[in-house]
Parts: sequence; structure tokens; C-alpha cells
Amino acid sequence: MTTGTTERPRAEPPRGTETADRVADVLLLFAQADRPLGVSEIARSLSLSKAVVHRILQSLTSRSLTRVAPGNSTYILGPAAATLSMKAWSQLDLRSLASPILRRLRDATRETTTLSVLVGYQRIYLDQFESPQEVKMVVELGPRFPLHSGASSRAILAHLPESFVADEVRQLQERDPALDVADYRRRLEAIRRKGYGVSRNERGTGAASIAAPFFDAAGNVLGSISSSGPMFRYGEEGREDHVQLVIHAARDITNKLAERTR
Repeated sequence: MTTGTTERPRAEPPRGTETADRVADVLLLFAQADRPLGVSEIARSLSLSKAVVHRILQSLTSRSLTRVAPGNSTYILGPAAATLSMKAWSQLDLRSLASPILRRLRDATRETTTLSVLVGYQRIYLDQFESPQEVKMVVELGPRFPLHSGASSRAILAHLPESFVADEVRQLQERDPALDVADYRRRLEAIRRKGYGVSRNERGTGAASIAAPFFDAAGNVLGSISSSGPMFRYGEEGREDHVQLVIHAARDITNKLAERTR
């Protein structure tokens, strides 16, 4: 007769925990992706069945955490995910980190300075410091803007993966079939090379803006800052001293963010 202890089988995780893990893994996959994802690709990446992935996506889509990408059967993050992203920005307290830098830039240029962040496939204004001058630019905080138009948006888009650029170009072509795509892409390349972008009267309001991107410690673009005012106070490409003030302010935010990870 053999005696001894019998090895107890490893406890299986509760089914609810397993399901929660799968849902979390799908959301994280979207967060890391630079393009829309389909059921088959998600299933392969996470070693899940297509049926399981389909059920998860149905649940996420019903809660606006994901949505079907325009024109095909792939998925992208939805508006509820953007709301979560906004909450994350709030908890990071980017406004407190950036506010002294934006205030100094406003004081140096006497123009309105703004802080924009990337939320999903769009941009929002998170903060601003208004110009002390009578004629000035003021933005509304909170609404979402596309990435294809305006200096603050293009300063972000220029540093995103190609799939983002292709999607924004497609949106622009839908609005303007005569769009010169090659010229638009050259403008994005110039922003990457020079470190800033400029817009002039793009919304018909007589406003101009100089914007530069800021990044996390890994080099991923997170948002942009801008100096904005009436067009008559800005040249075609902005005064060189003004441009350098915006670039240096954006770099200061990048450096502050990097310090938080050390």
C-alpha cells in the first residue's frame, strides 16, 4: 500500500475572471494597435476562438467602447473609450504639469496658448491661457476635432502611424475630391522635419496658429501645444522667434513627462 500526499489539481480561475481577462486583453490590443482590427486578427493575436471574440466585440460595441470602422467589418475604439481616455488624462493631471509652461508661453508671445491631447482617433483642447490683447483667439475645451485639419491636429498626425494618416486623407478626399494628396503628405513631412506646423484662416475665422507636438518617454506623440491669434499678427510661417518659443515649450512638456517615469 502506497502512502503519501496526493498533489491537488491546480485551481482553475473562476469563469468570470477568465471572461474579464479576455475583455481586458481585447481592449489593450486596440490600445496598442495603429489600425482597425478584425475578428480574425484579434482571435489569432489572443489565441481565442472567433466566436468568443465576436461576442466580446458585440458587448463592447453595445457599450460604445468599440465601434465598426467606416466602410468595412473591422473595429476601432468607440466614444466611451475616449471618455475613459479623458479620465486617464485627468488623473495624470497633465494640465497641472503643462500650465506653468503654457502660461510662460502666453506671457512671452502675448497670444492665446492651448494644450491639445490625442483621444482615440481625434483631438481635444484640454486647456488654454488667453491672450491679454483685445483681439484674440479663444477655443472651447472638450469638443473633439479631426486630426486632418488645423495646426494643432496636424502636429499630432504627422507623428502617428501611416494608418492614421491614410484614414485622415480619406476623410479629406470625401470632403474635397480635388485634394492634392501628395502636397498634403509633403506638408506632414515638413512638420516632422521642422518640429512644428502652421495654420492660417482654415476655418474662415481669420485666425492663425503655430503648433508643436509633445511626446511620452517612449517617443509616442501624446498631443500638441499651440500659440494662436489673429492672422494679421502672424506671418506665412510665423516669426522665427515665435516658432522657437512654441517648439521649446512643447519640448519642456515632453521632458516633464519623462521625469515622471524615472
